[in-house]
Amino acid sequence: MNVPFCKYESSRDAHSNVSDVLDGEDLDQVEELENDFIDYIGSEYALATSHGTSALHLAMLALDLKRGDKIVCSVNAHPNVPEVVRHFDAEPIFIDIDADTYNINLDKLEAYLEDNKSKKLKAVIVTHVAGQCTDLDRLYNMAKIYDVKIVEDASEALGATYNGKKIGSTGADITCFNFSSHLKKDVCNGGMLVSNSEEIIKRAKLLSKHAMVRDEDSLEYIYDVVDIGFDYSMSQLDAAYIRAQIKEQDKNLQRVKEIAGMYSEALKSVDHITIPKPVSDEHPFSLYIIKIDKNRDSFALELKKEGINVGLHYIPLHFLTYYKAKYSLKINNFPVALKSYQQVMSLPIYAGMCNKDVNLVIDKIKLVSSTRV
Repeated sequence: MNVPFCKYESSRDAHSNVSDVLDGEDLDQVEELENDFIDYIGSEYALATSHGTSALHLAMLALDLKRGDKIVCSVNAHPNVPEVVRHFDAEPIFIDIDADTYNINLDKLEAYLEDNKSKKLKAVIVTHVAGQCTDLDRLYNMAKIYDVKIVEDASEALGATYNGKKIGSTGADITCFNFSSHLKKDVCNGGMLVSNSEEIIKRAKLLSKHAMVRDEDSLEYIYDVVDIGFDYSMSQLDAAYIRAQIKEQDKNLQRVKEIAGMYSEALKSVDHITIPKPVSDEHPFSLYIIKIDKNRDSFALELKKEGINVGLHYIPLHFLTYYKAKYSLKINNFPVALKSYQQVMSLPIYAGMCNKDVNLVIDKIKLVSSTRV
């Protein structure tokens, strides 16, 4: 029996929405999705994009990022985070992580901001690993003190909450979502840029469609271009499918939390394994990340032989050839990220998993663990 690492969730509503598009129903699914998302998140504005990476790139455009500007981010992020910064010939600044949450270390972030006050320092991109948030109150306060924007990478935090508020409505300047996240690919692609700033969203909307403007009183094909934009538009089919996904998200998250509880209870005393340490009961467990005390890769390979597929992530950015060479980075520059990467492993966790699958994963982990020295 094989348990995949992820499995996309479909529904009757998804099929119905997609059929409406294919049947030529007079309904703008993208606009409907944006309105649904505003209602779901509790934000002022939302702008749908073709991918999660598109949302991040558009966020940099909206912040008017320029050559030589600096953006601070975690060294434990997906490569698309520093990638969108480098596309502007701006500089990503990497910060080490917290050993338990794998999120950016706020003490080290604050120390960097204190020691490097500069007009070139534009923003901090904060990735919510596994959907678990950092201390956002402290983060937002630091942003005010040091006059930097906060962009939240919520690729794994759709539906996650902080002090009861959904991520995207808690106070960031921009929050970016990814409906087909890096580790859990879906059948559709899409992203969402969320903000409470009318100025930011107005600029993002302009640049998302080639910075083309039209006079409503003129013929439709008469237009002007007022800036350098790009095409970040989401398709009607993707929007139709994602609308159903949003409708099911809270229910799916509840099931995922139940699975996480089963894992934690069964694995808490298993040799060679450390289970997650949530900082609050709001952890959504978009990923269930365990630590293996040694030989993580061989542990993962043994699980794969037993039919259990796991996720190994993220490779710290300073390991990657481009960034290592570009910024002369050493392996030991970020010791917490280095140690964590050598140990972490994500177990299958998604709403469609039945208890039989969950128990099989648990049994196989116990089996592999029992063979370790």
